[in-house]
Amino acid sequence: MDWNAFFKVHKDLPREGPGSVDDVLWACELAQVSPEAMICDVGCGPGGDVMALLQAAPEAQVLAMDKHAGFVDTCAKRFAGDLRVQAQTGDMADLPAHPEAPFDLIWCAGALYFLGLDRGLDIMKRALKPGGTLCFSEPAYFTDAPSARATEFWEGHPTQTDTAVSEAVTRAGFNVLGQRRVSDAGWQAYYQPMLARIGQLRAGADAALTAMLDLCAGEAQHWQEVRQDTGYTLIVAQVPV
Repeated sequence: MDWNAFFKVHKDLPREGPGSVDDVLWACELAQVSPEAMICDVGCGPGGDVMALLQAAPEAQVLAMDKHAGFVDTCAKRFAGDLRVQAQTGDMADLPAHPEAPFDLIWCAGALYFLGLDRGLDIMKRALKPGGTLCFSEPAYFTDAPSARATEFWEGHPTQTDTAVSEAVTRAGFNVLGQRRVSDAGWQAYYQPMLARIGQLRAGADAALTAMLDLCAGEAQHWQEVRQDTGYTLIVAQVPV
C-alpha cells in the first residue's frame, strides 16, 4: 500500500467509513445514552460522527480518538472551540488504560475489526462502565452463501455472517440491544465525496497516485456489485450491570 497516495486521496473527506447520522441516533436511542454521558468515538477518522453523537447527548463529553494524526488534526479543527470535544491520537488497543476510561458509551464505526472481533470486544468491554454500551459496525455477510465477489471485497479479512457476529458479541458477555445493516445511504455518504475527490485529482496525477485513484474507485464499484450480499452490520451491545 502506498500510504502517501492513500492519504492524498482521503485528505479532508467528511468521513472515513460508511455511516449516517441516522445510524448514530438509532444506536444512541437504543443505548438510552444520558445527555451528559462520557463518550469515546474510537477510530473517529476526521470526526464524521461526532456531531451526531452530540445531537444524541447534547451535554456529553466526547473523546474522539484515531491512530492517524492527520485525521485527528482534521477532527480537532472541525470542533475547535467546542469544549465538549477532545481529539487525540491514540491506539484503540490501549483504550482501557486511557485516563478518561471507563466510558458510558463507545462508538466504533468500521474500525473494531482491525483488532479482530473477539479481541476487540474484550478490549472495549474493559473500557466501559457496568451498564455501558458499545455501538460498532463490523464487516458481515447477509447470506449464508455469499458470492465470490462478496468474499473478495474484504480482501482476506475473516468475515462472518451478521448472525455469527451477534453470537460472538453475546459470547463476549454483552447483551445485544439491537442490530441492523448500515444502509446504502451510509455507504454513499462515504463513497460519493471520495469519488468527487478522485475526479479532482485525476489531472496531473503521477503513476503512484493514478494507481491509488483506480484502486479507490474500483472499491466503490465493487461495493455496488456486492451490496446485497455483504456490508457492515451495526450492533448496539450493553455490558451487564
